Amino acid sequence: MGPLAGRRSSTSRPRRGASSFLPFGWYGVFAALPFAIWFYLAIEQLPLAAEESHDVVRDMPKALILGIITLLVLSVLTLILNTGVAGAKEVGESNAPLELGFKAVFGDAATSTILTLIAITGLVASFHAIIYAYGRLIFALSRAGYLPTGLSIVSRYHTPHYALILGAVVGFLMCVLISTFSDSVGAALLNMAVFGAVISYAMVMFAYIRLARTRPDLPRPYKSPLGVPGAWVGAILALVCLAATFAVESYRPGVVGTAVFVVLMMAYYWFYSRFRLVAQAPEEEAALIAEAQREIR
Repeated sequence: MGPLAGRRSSTSRPRRGASSFLPFGWYGVFAALPFAIWFYLAIEQLPLAAEESHDVVRDMPKALILGIITLLVLSVLTLILNTGVAGAKEVGESNAPLELGFKAVFGDAATSTILTLIAITGLVASFHAIIYAYGRLIFALSRAGYLPTGLSIVSRYHTPHYALILGAVVGFLMCVLISTFSDSVGAALLNMAVFGAVISYAMVMFAYIRLARTRPDLPRPYKSPLGVPGAWVGAILALVCLAATFAVESYRPGVVGTAVFVVLMMAYYWFYSRFRLVAQAPEEEAALIAEAQREIR
């Protein structure tokens, strides 16, 4: 499911820097950035589980660092070793690249089938993690008043079922809509997800920079070893990747649709929800209490 696999319009003319090593030139590298981000996408959703953590200050940074290291190692092994075994062209055109690697090593035998099933188990787990993340996010925004407050109602099992159902319905409709106009549903959804993710990455970096300058006195149990310079680098990379989501023409309608949705949500906030925010959502109340305690000390 490579970004340029099967895209004749993208390969009908030679690209700058094209060679046997880079068949599509530097354009191919640029267009592949969203697919590279997909290796690590959604790790930033881990802090949504902060309320379930016993010691957020200690547990959350540790979990994020270990998670990033795990993803980094696995992504390098998958990209380099699997491609070296199965072949770059075959992996680039396959929807199941790990299965190709298993079959290249073990043949079409039971071992390959078992390992493929294990890989599918990981895929299903990540799918459930994303469901948890969007449900938690919609629930939190609704509880604070940014989205309709009815979405934060929980069932007798203390589950934000309305938020989960809404996310599932929207996701299913997007799949149906994209499949109607495109033959690359997975790649289109990938670029749409990355488009929203890199916007949040850039905003996090800019917020970090602003807080570092305006509130240097804030308690920071974990301090980034890269500091403000690292945040600037991260923000620039996020903006470059944002532009890369528009690189492949066939994926642009989905990305543009996502951009329109973001603009509509901004308008909804500006003209409606900002006047109906909950005075003190639980997260804000906890922050105010902590601030008051620091001032007393």
